[in-house]
Amino acid sequence: MILKPLSFLSKLTIFGFLLASIPVLFIGAYAYVTTTNEIHKNVNAGKMQLLMQINSNVEQKLTTVNHTLNQVVHSTVMKTALAQPLAPADFVIYDNLRSEIRYMQTFETRLSDVVLMNQRHNWLVKNSGLYALEQYPYVNELSRLAEDKNGSGWMLTPAEWFYSEEAAGTAGCAYNISLVKKLPATGSDQFGLALANIPACSLLELLVQDAGDDSGMMILDEQYRILLHSDQALIGKPASEAGIYPSSLDGAEGHFTAMIGKANYSISYYRSGLNDWIYLSATSVASMTKQADSIGSYALYICLVLLALSLLFAWAGSRRMYSPIRRLLLQLGERGGQLNKPQANEFQAIADRVSHLFQSQTALESELRQHVPQVRAFFLIRACHGSIKPHEINDKLEQFGYGEQLDQWKSMATVALQIDYSEDSRYSREDQELLLFAVHNMLEELIPEHLRLHPVIMDQMIVVVIGSDIQENEDFGNMTYELTERMQGKIDSFLGVEVSIGISLPFDSLSLLAASYREACEALKQRIKLGGGIIIPYANINAGKPYLSPGYPLHIESELIDAIRLADKEKAKELVRAFMQAVFAAELAPHEYQIPLARLLNNLLIVMQESGISLSQIHPHGVSLLEELLEIRTAAEIEDWFWTMAVYPLVRIFKDRQAEQYHNLSEQIIDLIQRCYDTDLTLEECAQRLHYNANYLSSVFRKETGHSFSEYLTMYRFQMARKWLETSEIPIKDIAAKLCYTNPQNFIRSFRKQEGVTPGQYREKRRTG
Repeated sequence: MILKPLSFLSKLTIFGFLLASIPVLFIGAYAYVTTTNEIHKNVNAGKMQLLMQINSNVEQKLTTVNHTLNQVVHSTVMKTALAQPLAPADFVIYDNLRSEIRYMQTFETRLSDVVLMNQRHNWLVKNSGLYALEQYPYVNELSRLAEDKNGSGWMLTPAEWFYSEEAAGTAGCAYNISLVKKLPATGSDQFGLALANIPACSLLELLVQDAGDDSGMMILDEQYRILLHSDQALIGKPASEAGIYPSSLDGAEGHFTAMIGKANYSISYYRSGLNDWIYLSATSVASMTKQADSIGSYALYICLVLLALSLLFAWAGSRRMYSPIRRLLLQLGERGGQLNKPQANEFQAIADRVSHLFQSQTALESELRQHVPQVRAFFLIRACHGSIKPHEINDKLEQFGYGEQLDQWKSMATVALQIDYSEDSRYSREDQELLLFAVHNMLEELIPEHLRLHPVIMDQMIVVVIGSDIQENEDFGNMTYELTERMQGKIDSFLGVEVSIGISLPFDSLSLLAASYREACEALKQRIKLGGGIIIPYANINAGKPYLSPGYPLHIESELIDAIRLADKEKAKELVRAFMQAVFAAELAPHEYQIPLARLLNNLLIVMQESGISLSQIHPHGVSLLEELLEIRTAAEIEDWFWTMAVYPLVRIFKDRQAEQYHNLSEQIIDLIQRCYDTDLTLEECAQRLHYNANYLSSVFRKETGHSFSEYLTMYRFQMARKWLETSEIPIKDIAAKLCYTNPQNFIRSFRKQEGVTPGQYREKRRTG
């Protein structure tokens, strides 16, 4: 194949492009030099982006500290410690507190110290140890901080208040930026403090990392005090001492010029929405102008050089640019038979080959889609065998397109179908694979898609999960039974084969899929007594319960497991006693009592395993529980052993999980209130966002905070109203509108009822007081 060089028209096009670019380059260079103001704008825009990046990084650190400190103050260890004095004998509690504190102090959080103070029980815990609060050198300062009603959140504190050996590396920092929280975190009776201290120096290092140079960077708090500055002598002082006046910082962000020292500076600022801090960057106007002039000159010279080089490379490149195209065509010609003929347009030949590649990709994607049913079937088989973690099942099924069914289904059951062979049947066992395939296809047509998952063939059975929005077990069971009767009749009518069907107990969570599969298989085993061609629900086998040995109190065991899951300590203890009384009431030989006791222990271990609780959490000694149980000789000792070694540890773990769930929900609701208080926020909207029932959220929130949702929302809105009245000139009618009052008079009446004075009187009183 003979390839021609580029045509004269192509060369002429390249040359014309270069000629047209000459005036454009000159105009661009001239415009760049003469638009210093635009350069200033670009510089300011870049500074604003940098400030927003620094703000994001700082807020990320502060949010991480706030989150980890919330975990500490709401932890079970903290609640236990707050309720009692700490003495050397309380080493375990103190060690747990220290572990919680050290967990927070990672390189990522940059915390130098975490201080916990309890005024009621006269102790203080920090990095350097445990102190008697009344003997701590700065007890008066910390006490005033604890008594301050507004003494929560981020604030600037002297570093000398919290000096410790671990903080020796930051001794040059005169101030800390401290996150202060009252203790305990919930309730109105607060008698302690938790302080997470970040040295101002460490945040200054963060500014250096982001900005490259901290000489023009500073941060002000909401009271316009300097939090961070390259000159540490200015930290803690008003912004005016650094040449910045609050009157210039009106709004969320902006730019202005200020005279600092004897030089004129361009100031860019950005106000944080998290804590109302202000991030500032100062750049000398003279250096910006000088830089712009320098850049303009360099740009002009560079344009000239580039123009000359472009002319040179255009002349030389036009002679060589066709070389890679030629090699590409040769390679395509070896792989594509359609390119063996000479092409008038080489680019069209390349386009044709690329189009062929895209067609091949489409064919490959189509082939992959054909394998999706096999992957889905393999997943369902593993789920039925219990090889998939329960919390992963829903996510995977949504990926396979079952999201709508999972949202609508309230009740589910597993149905297992197996073919019966008899002597007078026209099919033999050699036909099993073909029959299973035929029955599988019939089930896909007989059961509507919205009522089932994909049927799978496993263990010489066809297994399908059926679901419905019916909540009542009896109604759902009737629907399932009618559906299986219709399936059995259609299969017999069309294929002439007899099938038996086992139905599991109804369940409401796919985490129980493996157990329901075993129930369906267990129901099918009844054919050994009842014969083939049956439909047997698992509920009909001993009323849906496993076989009972005489005297085994299964109903008490079931109630005991429920009480453990509900963390009902008193009821669980009562049921342990009732279980033992029922077992030992039977007249058995001594060794026969081991059977129901071992059975109870085994079922408790199953509950533990299904709940993700390791054996070491309830029995850290490593000795077999069954061996310990069989060595006990008296009924009273056995009852006490079950309570101490098995039941009560499980109750305690479920209680901790329950408390943590309640706390996390309350924190999320409070966060929604603080972010959306100026909208028509309702408890129902919170429930929709958090995917919980509104009544459940209401009870959890009241239990954790002592207030209803509406009471807490009103309290927070009035808190914001007081802040605006004290610190801003916002008209009262605008404050009312911000707080979602349709009529300002309603706001004024509510405020007077809450504070005893009108909003106007409150504002005047605060300013004159």
